[in-house]
Amino acid sequence: MTGLEIWLLAVGLAMDCFAVSIASGILLKRTLWRPMLTMAFFFGLFQAIMPLLGWIGASTFSHLIESLDHWIAFAILAFLGGRMVRESFKDEDCKKEYDPKSLKVVLALAVATSIDALAIGVSFAFLGMRDFSEILPPISIIGFVSFAMSLIGLLFGIRFGCGIARRLRAELWGGIILIIIGTKILIEHLFFS
Repeated sequence: MTGLEIWLLAVGLAMDCFAVSIASGILLKRTLWRPMLTMAFFFGLFQAIMPLLGWIGASTFSHLIESLDHWIAFAILAFLGGRMVRESFKDEDCKKEYDPKSLKVVLALAVATSIDALAIGVSFAFLGMRDFSEILPPISIIGFVSFAMSLIGLLFGIRFGCGIARRLRAELWGGIILIIIGTKILIEHLFFS
């Protein structure tokens, strides 16, 4: 994957964090730096750790299915992207009731928003990332982008309320990005390798 693709992948993955952070900002109602930085930190941390765990798990058997790795990477990215696109059209009330200042809630949200990143780690193994030095830059970028997008989402939620969440359609754009990257991986492998 190129540097641009990794940054786009990171933005696509961060859209779940962004959407949840907007909802959390709506609930916070005002800028409270400690809970906001805590949420952004844990969202970024889990978004970085999950692909690492997926990569570790898949690296042990990726050599067994090398002839299918591009199809698997495509399927994972297309599935995750398609699910994000589908969920973006659900008519949900943006006002969820939970306490964004609670560490238990933040940790649960961090895990929930980072499950997709676990699957991305699996696709990294199938794309030929073989050692830790190759996986470190992408997971660092994913963690950083998730941290930044979470903070931005919190501030947007505080400032603009429910209206911004509907207008931005973050999950739709994140899903489209993942589908495009998956399609590019498949096309490159089928026609240019």
